[in-house]
Amino acid sequence: MNITKNFTQLENFGHSLSAPAYLVQPNTTEEIYEVFQLAKKKGLTVTARGAGRSYNDVALTGGGIVLDMRGMNTITDWDNFTGLITAQPGTTLEQLWQKVEPDGWWPPVVSGTMKTTLGGCLSANIHGKNNFKMGTIGEHVVEFTAILPTGAEVICSPKKNADLFYSMISGLGMLGIFTSITLQMKRIHSGLLTVDALPVHNLHEHLSALLGGAPNNDYIVGWLDCIAGGKSLGRGQIHAARYLHEGEDSNPQETMKVSNQILPPRIFGVFPKSLLHYFMAPFTNNLGTWGVNTAKYIASLRKHTFRQSHAAFHFLLDYVPDWELIYGRGGLIQYQSFVPKETAEAAWTEVLKLAQKNKLPSYLGVTKRHRPDKFLLTHAVDGFSLAMDFKVTNNNRVKLHGMLQEFDRIVLQAGGKFYFAKNSETTAATAQSFYGNETIAKFKKLKKRCDPNGLLESDLYRRIFG
Repeated sequence: MNITKNFTQLENFGHSLSAPAYLVQPNTTEEIYEVFQLAKKKGLTVTARGAGRSYNDVALTGGGIVLDMRGMNTITDWDNFTGLITAQPGTTLEQLWQKVEPDGWWPPVVSGTMKTTLGGCLSANIHGKNNFKMGTIGEHVVEFTAILPTGAEVICSPKKNADLFYSMISGLGMLGIFTSITLQMKRIHSGLLTVDALPVHNLHEHLSALLGGAPNNDYIVGWLDCIAGGKSLGRGQIHAARYLHEGEDSNPQETMKVSNQILPPRIFGVFPKSLLHYFMAPFTNNLGTWGVNTAKYIASLRKHTFRQSHAAFHFLLDYVPDWELIYGRGGLIQYQSFVPKETAEAAWTEVLKLAQKNKLPSYLGVTKRHRPDKFLLTHAVDGFSLAMDFKVTNNNRVKLHGMLQEFDRIVLQAGGKFYFAKNSETTAATAQSFYGNETIAKFKKLKKRCDPNGLLESDLYRRIFG
């Protein structure tokens, strides 16, 4: 196998990090093993990459081999009676929902974009707007197969090779490469959701609405205006959604058609969305975002209820193609913290005030309600998450890095955790603090067993595990 002609520069989704690597696209399990053998012979590291939608360095390995898994994207089995689906790791959530929804099913957990791959979703153990009720995607995996760097192929489920099951899901791709994944889908009776949109006037009201609203809904998510201060600190809007019960939709076969779910490429059927990011870029600064957020908040002050398609509700990040380009050449950093419900308000009050004091406010804040899970490298707590987007420039990069380190200190003191599909500034010391010595020791012991030559290694792994 000659990989030298495939040497290229890869970036994270936020375009704030990059690294050169040999890019190889395998189509079979045998080809993955060939790459492992080559890497061992050449003294190179290997990491897997799905759709490249991570905001950090989990799919980068400077000077090593990156496995582009998008070539292994076949749905190999679908049972529309039981809702069980089996697919290769390069299969995207878009392929998944478009396959199952016409038959009356929906993926139980999805990310904010449909472009992510199943292998990437399991490696990060993604959560959605229903984490408080349905947990992470790993909780709906019936079984998976994976190839280890040793060449061994393993089959894992909650009862078979359970230690690997709960470690490879959440394991950041550092124990082995998924080759086949079987998931249980969620039965639905309509292609629509009933959505309640309500304003919240400050952080206390914001978190109270998430906490109180979660038990009565199937999904709940908040938009948080990170620029507003004073008595309006933490203001925003909550969207809570419920499935329609059988009989509530007069024509479910029609609403569950893929054609009625696809996000339209044009606004009002006229203006191409693909051009929107050019018009949004001039407003991506402190003053412009203040104006946009203020207008959005005023427009949200009227509580209302409406019906919305599953795709439109879930995949907000796909509304504007290439939206990440609005942040300019330096890209963006997304910082997401998970904090217990008892300490979240105090911690995020401090975080939001600190960002405003530094004149480095987040231009987008998103909140969710969460519950714990039993995966080894878990990011979950009985509490909330806050995801914040920060614009990176040559002038603010050093100051931003220092501020995010201070955020880490605040979150750790509050008993919080972090999520490694997002944070790109977290240090090894911080990771050790929230994972704990016992968890890290267990993970490294499993890695030694599965990957005795240390072939699987990303820039992220080096950063947080040394």
